[in-house]
Amino acid sequence: MVATLIVSVSGIRDETRDLVAEFANEMDTRGVPLSLLVAPRLKDKYRLVRDEDTQQWLRERQRTGDAIVLHGYDQAATKKRRAEFAALPQHEAMLRLTAADRVMEEVGLRTRAFAAPRWLASPGAVNALPRTGFRLLAGMTGIHDLDRDTMVRARILGIGDGFRAEPWWCRAMVLGAGRTARRGGTVRLAVAAKKLAQAGPRQALIDAVDLARHHEARPGTYAWTPRRGNLDVA
Repeated sequence: MVATLIVSVSGIRDETRDLVAEFANEMDTRGVPLSLLVAPRLKDKYRLVRDEDTQQWLRERQRTGDAIVLHGYDQAATKKRRAEFAALPQHEAMLRLTAADRVMEEVGLRTRAFAAPRWLASPGAVNALPRTGFRLLAGMTGIHDLDRDTMVRARILGIGDGFRAEPWWCRAMVLGAGRTARRGGTVRLAVAAKKLAQAGPRQALIDAVDLARHHEARPGTYAWTPRRGNLDVA
């Protein structure tokens, strides 16, 4: 059984774009496309609609094979110490998803794939996704095709965005990636863009990719493929 490798980056904005671009170039040399997790709004009043350079870079990466994945609306905690979509009822999730989808369409980055901040989506949020046009959910423990009602079970191995970045965890991530690839599973690696500025976590992520590729893991992305004849595509 052939393993699959999916590498995603979150926290992409004006301040981190160069870090992500450098990492993307590293992945290009390895033939590994990225899943780029994008939110229309981030803290410190960041707005994607005002950041034309990042918009252009994302569109260029999408054209060359990277996947754009909606990563929440503004990533603000909707309950104390809870990620944005972790505890939302369906109605509130639909409002946020609809608002985010409109922004992504406006900047030419509309997507049918969604990954909640910190990979945590409440039952209400999961129910809201297909009702707002989303077809794929990348969650903490699996990848859900919401149209076909199927799931690939695979846990995230991440650095930042809710995951640790200490040396012991980085080593565990590398070993976990190799073990999963050797068994023919789905290796899901994730990194918060700011962590790419730290030599240790960045190298650990590259080592995990290289080890998965050594075990012949096939690179992929969080991209939804429509059914034959289904034209409902972003």
